Amino acid sequence: MASKLPSVLSATEEEIQLLLAAQCHIGTKNCDKQMEPYVWKRRADGVHIVNIGKTWEKLVFAARIIAAVENPNDVCVISARPYGHRAVLKFAANTGAQAIAGRFTPGSFTNYITRSFKEPRLIVVTDPRVDHQAIREAAYVNIPVIALCDTDAPLKFVDVAIPTNNKTKHSIGLIWWLLAREVLRLRGTIPRTSDGWNVMVDMFFYRDPEEVEKQQQDEAAAKLAAQQGEEPQPVSEWDVSSGPTGSINPALAQDGGALDWSAETTGGPTDWSAEPTGASWDAANPSGGSGWD
Repeated sequence: MASKLPSVLSATEEEIQLLLAAQCHIGTKNCDKQMEPYVWKRRADGVHIVNIGKTWEKLVFAARIIAAVENPNDVCVISARPYGHRAVLKFAANTGAQAIAGRFTPGSFTNYITRSFKEPRLIVVTDPRVDHQAIREAAYVNIPVIALCDTDAPLKFVDVAIPTNNKTKHSIGLIWWLLAREVLRLRGTIPRTSDGWNVMVDMFFYRDPEEVEKQQQDEAAAKLAAQQGEEPQPVSEWDVSSGPTGSINPALAQDGGALDWSAETTGGPTDWSAEPTGASWDAANPSGGSGWD
């Protein structure tokens, strides 16, 4: 299918490969009636395949709408879905938009008394089904809506649908990254070259909190090893990375790793063997009564 976009806005082979690698074309087994124009075919297992060409056209169209808003802060990007939290925050940080990551407070667009009240000129949501409250309120106050829509997404009150897989962390992160990059290109902030933007797509991907914590521990262990200089042996011997950061002080092992562990158990057996302490109390108090009488 020939693209309707100007040649400068057409997708390059690299961008198509990114969309395919992130599985942006994998839809769901259900298909909404209004999403049928964006579906290329249906696989034997019943999963609908999204037309990548139309995904790119709608993505550029959405970017042109966002770039046309004079004040970047008048754009509000929303994601109640956890996989989109990091993506909308990074999008907002790079383009100057407002971000709502997490639960959308009812009344944010309609009740001016609420602390979270906003009056954006445009909203962009990650999933029309999960972010239905924001879309409904935007419809009440005539705010245009751009949405990342899977094949089963309801398009009620959605003005621009970007057909893509909005269920996986890689596809969500990639679409938001491409959208942010295209907006900055249209504004003239970054050049339209392959290496014009140095923000990696990984920054937009969701990261598991446990994975982040483990990475921080590994970095702290590596930093500790670097501070020790030419004595990395104690660090590997006590395996600092496997335990909580700072749980073992390698400085204690500077003398060849020979620690006087016997100091901890000095007098241990004799102290604990003195179990019949009651005998001494009985001797002190032959009457058998308590010493407090």
